[in-house]
Amino acid sequence: MNGSTHLMSTPPSEPRSIHLPDSAVIADRAGVQWIRSTEPVGYAAAVLLMEQRVDDIRLGKAPDTIWLLEHPPVYTAGTSARPEELLSRPGSAVDIEVHATGRGGRYTYHGPGQRVAYVMLDLRRYGCDVRAYVCALERWLIAALAGLGVEASTRPERIGVWVRLADGRDAKIAALGVRIRRWVSYHGVAINVHPDLSHFSGIVPCGITEHAVTSLAALNIDATLAEVDRHLIAQFQSFTGAFPPATPSATAVV
Repeated sequence: MNGSTHLMSTPPSEPRSIHLPDSAVIADRAGVQWIRSTEPVGYAAAVLLMEQRVDDIRLGKAPDTIWLLEHPPVYTAGTSARPEELLSRPGSAVDIEVHATGRGGRYTYHGPGQRVAYVMLDLRRYGCDVRAYVCALERWLIAALAGLGVEASTRPERIGVWVRLADGRDAKIAALGVRIRRWVSYHGVAINVHPDLSHFSGIVPCGITEHAVTSLAALNIDATLAEVDRHLIAQFQSFTGAFPPATPSATAVV
């Protein structure tokens, strides 16, 4: 399916509707619609669009959706972010816009060359288990990275997906930050493909000071965002196969 699309399903006449002419549905499999934006999308607009789609999914007006995009350079502060972990200040060498956000986690960076995947799913289809959901996201990222020739794994004491560098150090290559509203998920994951890694120096990424951040490019993996997308779509069965579907009470709220 090609052509432009709206991420939301609300009528265009509603004041909060935002048109994304650079977005297209690139896959529709097993009830999940995959949308890709070809130009960076501002963070505030993206959050508004996610909230609209989450409401529509909960009401049965839209399918489960995974939105693949980039952001202009931005630091986002999750619900556990600490003020001292924002190292960048106006006029400093790394002067990047900062947004508070409702997802879990601490400070993270988004920018061009990073594949963000916002995962909007009705978790009533997946057993309403938040821990299992996060583990399934991690397994999905690991499987997609394996398809690109990268051996990645989780660390029991740290959030995210990690690789072991040639010098033996751990480095984070993918981050997770999720929010769940009335059992519909949003926010999601980010893989460092070829971002400007110096931009991570303006924060303490995810509150971790003693480990590095890396990217596919830094690991000498010459992959495009479109190639990463193909592996994310191809390996999504590693997510869906992580737990059996279930149908809990419709009144359950997170």
